Amino acid sequence: MMAKKVAIIASNGDLETAYKALNIATAAVASDAEVGIFFTFEGLNIIHREGSQQLTMGPGKEHFAEGFQKAGVPSIGELQDMAREGGVQMIGCQMTMDVMGVEKEQLIEGVEVGGAVSFLDFAFDADITLSF
Repeated sequence: MMAKKVAIIASNGDLETAYKALNIATAAVASDAEVGIFFTFEGLNIIHREGSQQLTMGPGKEHFAEGFQKAGVPSIGELQDMAREGGVQMIGCQMTMDVMGVEKEQLIEGVEVGGAVSFLDFAFDADITLSF
């Protein structure tokens, strides 16, 4: 049986989106799925070395961050490591990086840089496609 394929687009750069995208990606990989995440626009913050350390919850949702800690939910850094170790293909959007002046060296380890076509090559035959 062929592995399922999960394609995720992360275009928002808040803590909520980071948890959603990385949690689903790591769960899918643990279920033997092939997973790719395309980080574009503000979503680049999730894979930016400095930006990922400064992610916040949206207004009125601050209590979730405390709840994550109390529940023992892995940090964003831990989820990034789990994704990388699990083989999640993480693609930083080249166009967005050019527009925002972001260099590859500013991204976390294991991220490849590519355009929308790079992600579409992965996503064309995905069983599940999600966008956050």
